[in-house]
Amino acid sequence: MKKIFKFKKTLIIFAVLLLIMAGVIFVCNAVINKTADNLVYNDVDSIAHNKVGLILGTSKYLAFGQKNLYFTYRIEAAVALYNAGKVDFFVVSGDNSKQTYNEPLDIKIELVNNGIPENKIFLDYAGFRTYDSVIRMNKIFGQTQFTIISQKFHNQRAVYIAKRLGLNAIGFNAKDVSAYYGFKIKVREKFARVKVFIDFLMNKKPKFLGEQIEIK
Repeated sequence: MKKIFKFKKTLIIFAVLLLIMAGVIFVCNAVINKTADNLVYNDVDSIAHNKVGLILGTSKYLAFGQKNLYFTYRIEAAVALYNAGKVDFFVVSGDNSKQTYNEPLDIKIELVNNGIPENKIFLDYAGFRTYDSVIRMNKIFGQTQFTIISQKFHNQRAVYIAKRLGLNAIGFNAKDVSAYYGFKIKVREKFARVKVFIDFLMNKKPKFLGEQIEIK
């Protein structure tokens, strides 16, 4: 009888914790969506001009060597903005924690291959997280107003971070991938949004800062 009681008690506690977690995820996502929805754009003609665009990094290839469509579509979005005269320079921020893995350089190569002049591209090798990338855009590259380039769900989180930091950022949405292809990323995004609030609560700092870089 005691074992049954303990088991029921454990189930109740687990259910309560699950409900709390679901509630926290829902609220965090709702706040970010409400803050950022009017600041992210799908149409290149309707977005305002900014001097600098921040391209959020991702890997060029997936684990088994397939092309990463998130990467491909971000390149396409960045090129469209540049060709439409909506940005003049790019900061490419991503992970370069290993010698064999270099998100910023991979994106730069693709941009140059698509006609973007090399002197219009600045690389941020310490964008290990979106949170770091947005902070470094201000602290290292001196920008208070810029356009963020990624998929919509990612842009919403990045724009929210910028707003919390007092920065004037908007987002240009790269084409998204299919629900099946991007399922894991979308699930991970829900928890990443909760982590944003934890980072601000703990006054989290970027892993690296460094010397300032002038964009001109």
